[in-house]
Amino acid sequence: MTHPIAAIDLGTNTARLLIATHSPYCQILLKRTITRLGGGFTREGGLSGEAMERSLGALKEFAEEISRHQVARVRAVATSAVRDAPNGELFCERVRVETGIALEVIDGTEEALLTLKGVGSVLDVKNCDLVVFDVGGGSTEYTLARDGEPLFSRSLPIGVVRLTEGKAGVAQMEEKIGRELALLKGALEGEGMGSRFSKASLVGTAGTATTLAAIQMGMQDYDYRRVNNFTMGYRDVERIFAQLLPLTPGERLQVVGLEPGREDLIIAGILVVLQSMRVFGFDTLKVSDSGLLEGLILGV
Repeated sequence: MTHPIAAIDLGTNTARLLIATHSPYCQILLKRTITRLGGGFTREGGLSGEAMERSLGALKEFAEEISRHQVARVRAVATSAVRDAPNGELFCERVRVETGIALEVIDGTEEALLTLKGVGSVLDVKNCDLVVFDVGGGSTEYTLARDGEPLFSRSLPIGVVRLTEGKAGVAQMEEKIGRELALLKGALEGEGMGSRFSKASLVGTAGTATTLAAIQMGMQDYDYRRVNNFTMGYRDVERIFAQLLPLTPGERLQVVGLEPGREDLIIAGILVVLQSMRVFGFDTLKVSDSGLLEGLILGV
């Protein structure tokens, strides 16, 4: 049997490990831990000590799984929080020394392209223009693609941890998201892609999109197979937002489909989804559980 390969995505909110075989693709193990690496982030100090300890703990567990499964190759990437942190390089070195995992800090463009590869591997419709967007903890990536080839890609600083910790409330978050989306719209129009972007099919991946799907389906036990290619309308997203907004974070945990650890971040995430749909006129959102991790495996 071919030895499995592994991918690690150390995000601003979640650390994830995927162990799988490549040809044919077969998932062996998927683990994810909400570590909130971007929690307490400051421009001057970067990653907080507590956040680094939480993430190191998760990565040590991942290293044990990699050893246990006799993994042949590993690709581990860090995204927004680490690439924006003045102490990001020191953190990566500490990860290498304490876990043996060599973290590669990727930029927003590569993050978007890897996500596109992962999403494309599970979509039921591919021969059309797609807008794939990934609402992360520190940033959100938007990619316009056709037949798996990117035509336009941008990374915006509107991740859910950044919005939740950096803004006082919904109004301030909406203002920030609106400002960034206006810049995105201008960039698209400047490259002659505005109309094509708005007419494409919208596909969302990562925690906010999959959580919306799980809530819409009333999913007690998360099943990625049911989430892949699930489609919901703008009004469905709006209804879930209206349901969650007046609740306390603790009360939101009683909503079926909402993963613990997202109860305070989900409002910011849904705002990004709603405003993205509204600004560009998308009526529906197709959801993909596959994304960056699967893209890493396919590219190893």
